Amino acid sequence: MSDNDSSQQSAADATNAWNATIIAEFRANTGKVGGNFEGAPVLLLHTTGARSRAKRINPMMYLNDDGKIYVFASKAGADTNPDWFYNLVADPLVTIEIGEEKVNATANVVTGDEHDRIYAIQAERYPGFAEYQAKTTRIIPVVELVRA
Repeated sequence: MSDNDSSQQSAADATNAWNATIIAEFRANTGKVGGNFEGAPVLLLHTTGARSRAKRINPMMYLNDDGKIYVFASKAGADTNPDWFYNLVADPLVTIEIGEEKVNATANVVTGDEHDRIYAIQAERYPGFAEYQAKTTRIIPVVELVRA
């Protein structure tokens, strides 16, 4: 394993451990978590690995806009999309956990003016999202999770 592979694996391990902690806290507290997510709306997104077909769970902030649920592939402003985004593009059938509710949904990538409108709402409510967009040249994807 090269040094680069080793550092990427270490980063992935750290992320997985952090996610596991958030997931456990989420489930123990009916969807409420502290730390970086204190007071923010958080859901658990279940996807299927695009190549591995392994089941994945990622905690993330979401926006409920008039009953529609949106998530943002921000990856804190990194220049690449998060893995979960590629997973749901490959297989848009997902499961979401919000509070104690667990439902199946279909992920639809939002584009154009609707993307801009939804992202602006999230960035206004949570300015970190404006900072994430400013840090990268990519357009941060917005995904609507449509309940089955």
